[in-house]
Amino acid sequence: MRGRSSGFKGGRIFGRVPGSFPEGAVPPAEEPRAAAARVIAVTSGKGGVGKSNLAVNLGLALAALEQRVIILDADLGLANVEVLLGLTPPCTLYDCLYRGRDIREVLVPAPGGVQLISGGSGFLELANLDRAHWQRLLSSMALLDGLADFVLVDTGAGLSRNVLGFLAAAGEVIVVVTPEPTSLTDGYSLIKVLARFNLHRQVLLAVNRAGSEQEALDTARRLEMVAGRFLNLPVVYLGAIPEDRVVHRAVREQRPFYLAEPRSRPARSVAAMARFLAGGMSREDQSRPGLRGFVQRLARLFNRQ
Repeated sequence: MRGRSSGFKGGRIFGRVPGSFPEGAVPPAEEPRAAAARVIAVTSGKGGVGKSNLAVNLGLALAALEQRVIILDADLGLANVEVLLGLTPPCTLYDCLYRGRDIREVLVPAPGGVQLISGGSGFLELANLDRAHWQRLLSSMALLDGLADFVLVDTGAGLSRNVLGFLAAAGEVIVVVTPEPTSLTDGYSLIKVLARFNLHRQVLLAVNRAGSEQEALDTARRLEMVAGRFLNLPVVYLGAIPEDRVVHRAVREQRPFYLAEPRSRPARSVAAMARFLAGGMSREDQSRPGLRGFVQRLARLFNRQ
C-alpha cells in the first residue's frame, strides 16, 4: 500500500492523489461493480458546514459517470436537498409514512439524472418517528433495492437518535468538516461515536470551504492524526471543496454548482471524489447486501430501543 503523497499533483483541484491511498485506507478493488447499491451516509458534527450541498453535487458527479443515484434526504422534517436542486416534490416521505403513498411514488427525477426522496420540511412528526412509523419507513425503503448503484443518505447534523441510526446502518460514511476549530471538534466527536459502533472499517473525510489545498490537507491530517492516536477507526481523506463564490451563487439560484459551473474548481473537486468512489468497491462494500442490508441493520438497531 502506498503512503500519502506529500503534495497535490496532476492538475487536480482539491482532490486526492490518483492511485495513492493513505495509511489505513481500503483502495478500490479490481473486481467488477456489484449489483447491490452502495449506501453512503453524508453527515457532519454540526450544521452549516455544507453537508447537503456536498451530497447533492457529489450525487450529480456520480450520475455523470453513468451511475444510478438516489439521494435520500434523511434530515427528517428539515429537508433542504430539494431547495438546493430547485425542486418542489409533489410527494415526500411524509406522504409515504402518514398518507399511504408508495415510496416509489415519492422518487422524484431531478436535474442531472439523479432521483430524490425528499424528507419533507416543517413536519415535527418526521423528526420524532415512533416505532410503528420507523417500521413503515424501513418496509418502504426495501422496495427501492436494485433501483440504484449509489444511495446517498443526507443525514441531519449532530448526534440525534435518527442520525446515528442512519450512520450505523450505512455501508460507508462521509464526514464533512470545515477548517474551523468548532467544526473539527464536532467532527471528531461524531467520528468517536462511530468508532464505538465498531461497524465501519474506515470513515471518509471531506473538507469544505478550504482556503487552499494546503489548508484542506492540514485540516484532514489533524483529524487523521487525532483519530489514529485515540480511535480504532481510520479516517481517510476523500477530498475538499474550495471556498468559492460559485458555491454561494449556486445556492442562491437553487441550481447545483456541478451543473451551473461544471468547469469551476468546486465542480472539479466533487468530480474527483466521484471518480474515486466509482472506481471500485472496497472489501467491506462487497460483503454488504446493499440497500436491503441497510434496511435490515436499521431495523435491528431500532428494535433494540
